[in-house]
Amino acid sequence: MSRALSALRSTDPAVFPGRLPTARQLASLGTVLCLYRPDSSELGGWKHAVSAHACQGMDSEGIRESLCFADARGRCCWRLYLLPDSDFLAWDRLVSAFPARLEPVNDGGVAERLWRRLATRLGAEPWRMCALRLHAGDGQGLSASLAALSSLGASAARRIAHVEGADGELWIDDCCCASAARLAPPRRDPTEAPRVRL
Repeated sequence: MSRALSALRSTDPAVFPGRLPTARQLASLGTVLCLYRPDSSELGGWKHAVSAHACQGMDSEGIRESLCFADARGRCCWRLYLLPDSDFLAWDRLVSAFPARLEPVNDGGVAERLWRRLATRLGAEPWRMCALRLHAGDGQGLSASLAALSSLGASAARRIAHVEGADGELWIDDCCCASAARLAPPRRDPTEAPRVRL
């Protein structure tokens, strides 16, 4: 279940005056959650981005870290989120090179979150989401393939999607232990120790 995506961006500094990460830096991140506008594609924001900054937000579930890309009008056009499946060291190296912005803390409770989601839907600014693994091509080329997430990564991605009001599907790849536990026959006596066959 892999779909290849690609985008090539111009390197003309007059067209793209802001500082952006290279395709190689983005490829080093491993699996990330990508949020993109519905009128674009998974890599459409990369083609239109002129600047990037690191974002950090916090809510009752914990910290959310993302790299936000803005287009020439200053509108956020692409977001990449750190997931438990991402390469944390590569992420830290990359975001430390960009200016940081704190997102407002969303501690207004359920009513405020519902109001925010409704305002996002009515304002026609929803996001689409997918888990991607980015790949560096020749020059400034960037391509991506859809990535499977661990159960923990999928849980974090769902929480981000809930906060951002994003829609999309995630591909979850359970480890062999979780799959085997689901397929194992139930034990008859709960006090009986499981048998191991060699």
